[in-house]
Amino acid sequence: MRIITHTCPDCGTVVAANELESTRVEKCPGVDCEHVLQFDDLPEHERQHFLANRDRYRL
Repeated sequence: MRIITHTCPDCGTVVAANELESTRVEKCPGVDCEHVLQFDDLPEHERQHFLANRDRYRL
């Protein structure tokens, strides 16, 4: 299993791919950050790997 994350470009907060996939779009959880993160922000190969192995990634 790989750890797949996305880093907010505004504040540097790291969000797990499974969290982004479950909501698809969410406000960054960083303190005082208003940036909106999306599952589609992940590189295509990371999204494909996650979706192909979704059962291995649980919250």
